[in-house]
Amino acid sequence: MKVIGTKLYDKGFETAVSEFLDLIKQEPKNLLISPSDANVLVLAKEDEYFRAITEDFYWHFPDGMPSVWMLKLKGSKTATRISGPDFFLRIVKDSANTNIKHFLCGGAEGVADLLKNQCHLWGNHNIVGTYCPPFKELSEEEIKCIAEEINESKASIVWIGLGAPKQVYFSQRLAKYTKVGALIPIGAAFDFHTNRVKKAPNWVQQIGMEWFFRLVQEPNRLLKRYGRVVPKFIYYNLIDKD
Repeated sequence: MKVIGTKLYDKGFETAVSEFLDLIKQEPKNLLISPSDANVLVLAKEDEYFRAITEDFYWHFPDGMPSVWMLKLKGSKTATRISGPDFFLRIVKDSANTNIKHFLCGGAEGVADLLKNQCHLWGNHNIVGTYCPPFKELSEEEIKCIAEEINESKASIVWIGLGAPKQVYFSQRLAKYTKVGALIPIGAAFDFHTNRVKKAPNWVQQIGMEWFFRLVQEPNRLLKRYGRVVPKFIYYNLIDKD
């Protein structure tokens, strides 16, 4: 079922977790899976090149209550919000006593290592590597070097935290050279789970106002983005005929 042109997973959080854990136990397929917020959906609507990249993704999760509301208006009876931080937390906990291995790629310098420590506190010691990509446009050779490090780690899942849309581009480029089960851009999960950024309370998320909560915390970084994305998301859904 599509929301402003992007097909979103509409079976709900619990089914997503169950289906994903089954998928990841199979032969490596380099599946691209994105919890996609309004920013990603609007950019895919407006930018043909970015839309082509998003079409390489196996699943797009509805990362935001407004997308869930639109899915329900279109007839879904099972859609729920599936945010990057929540999905990451659940998968890491549920795979703690399995052979599923995790590679953490993203965050500011040292943050991936802090997240690794947090995973240990959750009972998962299958974190086989961490990497903090430099804040610049990477060459193809640099992407290949990162992929080689990931492949040598024997990771099952690569979690990528670079912020959207950068992490979507990065995931798609990296997937050309990796041999893993899945690559999943999860944005602010790196900062949320290391307590660098405060996560919105559940009730704020459920009324669709997490964007405002984050805006109050980081106005300088997010004001321009939300000022552009929120009105466009509303407009495109009003005229959406899919």
